[in-house]
Parts: sequence; C-alpha cells; structure tokens
Amino acid sequence: MIKLRKVELNDKEKVRQWRNLPHVAKYMYTDHYITPEEHEKWFEMIMKDPSVSYWIIVYNERDVGLAGIYNIDRRNSRCYWAFYIADQDIRGKGLGSYVEYFILHYVFDVLKLNKLCCEVLAFNENVIHMHKSFGFKQEGLFRQHIIKNGQPIDVICLAMLHEEWELLKSEIEGRLRKKGLLTD
Repeated sequence: MIKLRKVELNDKEKVRQWRNLPHVAKYMYTDHYITPEEHEKWFEMIMKDPSVSYWIIVYNERDVGLAGIYNIDRRNSRCYWAFYIADQDIRGKGLGSYVEYFILHYVFDVLKLNKLCCEVLAFNENVIHMHKSFGFKQEGLFRQHIIKNGQPIDVICLAMLHEEWELLKSEIEGRLRKKGLLTD
C-alpha cells in the first residue's frame, strides 16, 4: 500500500540522510554533502513556509521517499514539484506513478491552481518520460543550467495546466486502478 503523509519534525534526520544518498543526489540540483547545519535551515523552512508543502512517501508502512510542492504562487496560480524514492529496493512498483497522481490531484483539485511545473535534469530520461505519460508538456530547455560533478547539465522544463488535467484525469485514474494503485 502506498500513501503520502505530511512531513513531521521527527523526519528531519532521515530526510537529510536520504538527500545525501548518491542515487538521490545524482538527480538533485546540488551535488555536495548536505551538512546537519545546512539541512536544519532547509528543514525549518519547509516546516514553516506557506509556499511549500512536503510529504513522506510511505510504502507498506515504511518511509521510502519525499515529495513536495514549492514556489506556490497564488497570484499566478502555479507551483513546482519534485520527488524522490530513497529506497532502491522498491523501484518499479508504481510509487512514482502514485506520487505523480497524488501531486496532480492535490495541486489541481485541492489547491485549485492553474499550472504545475517541474524541472528535470536532462539525463533523467525515465522521469521525463513518466511526466510526459501523465500529460506534462515540455515547455523549455535550460541549456547548461547547473554544474554537477564539474560538468554543465541541461534542465528540461515541463508543466501541466488545470484544463489538461481535467481532460486526462479519468484516463489517468483508470490506468492507476488497473495497476492496483488506486482503490477508491
């Protein structure tokens, strides 16, 4: 069973450890070791800042990753999102699809925003493909946008609009029900 629960104070060190895992950090903008002091500032911000919301991804009662929306901009009716699965043993079980659906539903049906955006390192082809399979459109390319391990990396910008979600929601829900990921 997959679910998402709000991040709590006692998740702080676990999340820092996850952020420092090589297979997680590989896909993040940062590539340095995240110190307890640096993480403390970031964690304090995510617990207090109304322009962000973070959840722990739980699989079979085990905390396995993090999902979040950030830069929630009510004036322009948009936000960004990102996620990662820290536990490599459970990849391929539909967690990414479930998390993507959860975020789409939350942003469009709960927050009632108009646009959901994300930025993905260009070499992360699996995640780019997953976003596109949910209806995200590529809106841009930031060429050599970040430096990772001393190399410039392109970033793909993707987004979905509320009207696109409304057109695709039933089909996406049907697909996830067929895979046993939605049971409502």
